[in-house]
Formats: sequence, C-alpha cells, structure tokens
Amino acid sequence: MNDLTTGNRLLSRLMSAASTRDRVLAENIANQNVPGYERRVVSFEDTLRQRVLAGQGHADVEPTIQIDKTSPAGPDGNNVTLELETSAMRENRIAYELYATMLQTRLSMNQAAITESR
Repeated sequence: MNDLTTGNRLLSRLMSAASTRDRVLAENIANQNVPGYERRVVSFEDTLRQRVLAGQGHADVEPTIQIDKTSPAGPDGNNVTLELETSAMRENRIAYELYATMLQTRLSMNQAAITESR
C-alpha cells in the first residue's frame, strides 16, 4: 500500500475515533443525573501512537470505550462533570475538524496532481 493511501486511511480512522468519542461524550452528558452512572472514555490515539512507534502499524487499532475510574464520584455514585464533558467535546470537535481539513487537503493535492499530469 502506498503512502498516499496509508495517510488517507489513517486520517479516516482518526475521524472515526473522534466520531465515536463524540457519541460517548453525548451519552455521558445525557446520563449526568443518573445515579450510579459511570463516565465512559474513548481510548484510541495513545494506543495508535504506541503501535506506530513500535513499528506495528495502525491497521488493526480500534477505538475502545472504557469506564473512567479516575474521576471522583458524587454521593449518588455518578462521576460525570458537565464542565469536563463540554470541554472534552470542544477539544474533540477541534481534532475532528483538523483531521477533516488534513484529509481534504491531501485529496485536493492528489486531484491536482492527477489533473496536471493529463
């Protein structure tokens, strides 16, 4: 597989992970008042980074949803904090937009190269 295809697939996978994270964050917000609900987090980028640095590639890395055991729970057992979730949503949105812009730029460059070579 060439570098162009690999880079495009990686950006697509990053966008997909960001979409999953957005859904999980929305679920956390929806359940912020449910007693005993435990906040969920999506793990992807750190796993991806470790695999790539180890030379193992990224083809089989998938986002995983885990329960956040580090955030303190309130008296009702719920550990969702609206401020944390909305901040995470903003950060995730910026990351998604960055990945989308990078992918769009790569595709535009590919299109320009094809058009110019005719």
